[in-house]
This record gives sequence, C-alpha cells and structure tokens, in this order.
Amino acid sequence: MSHCKILYVCQEITPYLPESDMSVLCRALSQGMQERGNEIRTFMPRYGLINERRNQLHEVIRLSGMNLIIDDNHQLIIKVASIPSARVQIYFIDNEDYFHRKAMIRDEDGAFFADNDERAIFFARGVLETVKKLRWSPDIVHCHGWFSAIVPVYLRNAFADDPVFKRTKIVLSVYDDAFEGELDPGFKSKIQGEGVGRKYLSHLDKPTYENLMKFVINYTDGVIFETPEPPEAIRDLLVEKKKRFLEYQDKSTPEYLDQYQAFYNKVLANE
Repeated sequence: MSHCKILYVCQEITPYLPESDMSVLCRALSQGMQERGNEIRTFMPRYGLINERRNQLHEVIRLSGMNLIIDDNHQLIIKVASIPSARVQIYFIDNEDYFHRKAMIRDEDGAFFADNDERAIFFARGVLETVKKLRWSPDIVHCHGWFSAIVPVYLRNAFADDPVFKRTKIVLSVYDDAFEGELDPGFKSKIQGEGVGRKYLSHLDKPTYENLMKFVINYTDGVIFETPEPPEAIRDLLVEKKKRFLEYQDKSTPEYLDQYQAFYNKVLANE
C-alpha cells in the first residue's frame, strides 16, 4: 500500500516555533509525505508565543465552538495556517485557559506548568473531535512528543468504536524530550474518567515521562526512535510486547523519508 491518509499530531512544528529535532521533522514529514502522494492532516497546539498575525492564522468557525469538559467547560477553538513554501496546511488547537500563556510547557523560570496533564488531554481530545468533524478517516496517526501521547490512549478507548477511526493504525515517535518529575497526581483518575480502561493504568501511579511512554506504547502499532539512545526500559518493553519499531534514522539526507514510508506500509500491512 503506497499512498495513505496520515494524521500528524505534533508537539511543535517549525516555522511556528523555533527549530528543534522535533519541529523540523514534523515539518519535513508533513511536506515530504504529501509530496509523495499521501493525504495529510497536521495538528499542533496554538501556544501563546505563536505570532498569529505574522503566521496568518485564522479561525475555522465551522470547526470551532465545541465545549470539552475537563474538570470544567473549556471551549475548543480551531485555527489554520499554511506553511508558505510547502503548501502544507497546519491545524491549531486553541483554548484561552490552556494555550494563551506566552510559553509552551514551562514558565519563564523554567518550571513545568502544573496543568500540563490537562493541556495534553485537551489537545488530544481537540484533535480527535476535529478529525471526526472533518469526516476524514486516517490510515495512520503519527504522534510526536510526549504532549501528543494521550492521542493513542483515546483512540483505543474513548474513540475505539467511532467509524472514523475504525481502521486507524498508531505510530509513536519517541524523542529525547523527557520531562523531570511527574505530571499532576490526579492525571490517572482524569483519563480514567474519560473512558480509559484499567488494563495498563497502573503505569500512571507515578506519572513520570518514562511511565507515560510505557503506558502509551501499549496502545500503539509501531514506534520510531528519534534519538540514537532511547531509554533502555522503553526498548525492552517493545521487545517484550513484540511491538515493531524503527531505529533512529539519520536525517542528513532525504532518504530517511523512504524508511518512514516503508514503516507506515509495514504497520498498515501488519507485517
């Protein structure tokens, strides 16, 4: 199967945020896979430090306005922009409570935002609800960055019976983006309240980065290492669970895109 529908769920993308391994790769994959004839949709959070005027973001009224309940009502706003040189459209998940602060996941003193767990939950729900509204059924959902990691969990639980996602396969990219400490202690009960089964929830008794990744991997069909030295515990879990994975690919030449396409095809063919 050569051409497919790919949903990219990204923690960061350049040129909207500074260049990093993740932001550059998300941009390159969105553009590269579209140029190969795949149908692409790409989502990221609309962090408050993104300049809307300069990047020509505008609200998509027909997709906006839904209320998502995470301890309280939070309005989902969808914005869209195009990367000028790439002819790639990016959807932004926005909300006044979670994404208007002028930062990504840390405050100006470098401290982790206390509500990052709820922000990640809102982002995941927002992406999946919007894709449903678009009535667009992705073959592959490829998640980048721990902030997108709730998406696989919801796809296999709260959205499992939705016809839009019936045949969707899930790929997770694991980066060198570990956060120190833990997410909010109530994180486990928050997602359990969202219809997430108990089966793997014990991983979240202590919601560290590594435990979050271990939890999420249970819901994926394949993992790609975006760091040459991923955590041994994650590699061991993949082997134990017999999950397919792709080793770190050198990004210095465009050939790595062939490896990603081949990996998607293997996941879709269940090889």
